Amino acid sequence: MKNILMNVALCLAFCAIGLAQQNPTDAPATKADVEKYMEVMHSHDMVKQMLDAMSKPMHKMVHDQYMQHKDKLPADFEARTNQMMDDMLQRMPWDDMLQALVPVYQKHFTKGDLEAVTAFYSSPVGQKLLHEMPAILADSMDVMMPFMQKHVEAVGQRVQQQMAEMLKESENIQEKTPAATKN
Repeated sequence: MKNILMNVALCLAFCAIGLAQQNPTDAPATKADVEKYMEVMHSHDMVKQMLDAMSKPMHKMVHDQYMQHKDKLPADFEARTNQMMDDMLQRMPWDDMLQALVPVYQKHFTKGDLEAVTAFYSSPVGQKLLHEMPAILADSMDVMMPFMQKHVEAVGQRVQQQMAEMLKESENIQEKTPAATKN
């Protein structure tokens, strides 16, 4: 019996030592860790810059759509649509959305992960990356927009074609089915 108690005591002691030596960087990230990361990332400024970067290609897309269908649209279509999109983007609850992301970051990153990423983005090259990111996004959108428009148009045509085929199939089935007789 003494041997069993001694073995249990030794096991508990080793477990306690192992837990005491756990690396604090492996600890879960705290809300403060995530908020510090977001501060270094200039999250609020980044959102504003991304809105500006997204706005230009969206306005271009609206302009292109207007030019394509201007004979069917009112003259102020472009201005009204751009104003509506800009208002929608400006009224988004960005601060609330950023705060809602805190638990997401806590779920995916440890304290050490966020410390390392925060250190990188605090460095000169990290700050340069943050500074250049909105311009990179804007240039990327300009490059990708023609591909996206072409793809969306192709998908739209495919959906219309498929719908026409399904309507035709439905009509054929209805023509083959005799009318139900009344009792």
